[in-house]
Amino acid sequence: MDFKQIQELIKMVNKSNIGEVTIEQKDFKVTVKQKEDKITQVVSAVAPMQAAPVSAPAIPAAAPVSAASPAAEKPKPAAATENLITIKSPMIGTFYRKSSPDKPNLVDVGTEINNGSVVCIIEAMKLFNEIESEVKGRVVKVLVDDVSPVEYDQPLFLVEPA
Repeated sequence: MDFKQIQELIKMVNKSNIGEVTIEQKDFKVTVKQKEDKITQVVSAVAPMQAAPVSAPAIPAAAPVSAASPAAEKPKPAAATENLITIKSPMIGTFYRKSSPDKPNLVDVGTEINNGSVVCIIEAMKLFNEIESEVKGRVVKVLVDDVSPVEYDQPLFLVEPA
């Protein structure tokens, strides 16, 4: 099961009334649980089956508490703009503006971007995923602080299309 399939599984669980889904294959186990407030998270993934029960209880306590407040604050700027395009997070994870601590930001306000330009990195399950722009234009606003948790579909950047 690849990362895109896990994302689709999260989408399906989020849209349905299913409370929990577990998929086990040869060398890994994925469990997706839905909270009452509709925050969906991956509880354990890509781990040997004997290690999954040990790691599962540790994750639910930390993720929703720290991730809930940034998601609630972000829709306000997007609602006030009419001609801007929003780049949203394709996954749950930690948002990084730099490819490494000693490098400059990937994009800043005023940066011209093209289709396929890397705009940020999101760490999910110890994997660093480069997030590419699907639009051509100029970054008008960065909506998320560096090294902060983000939710699926949370607005990250506002872009003025070219």
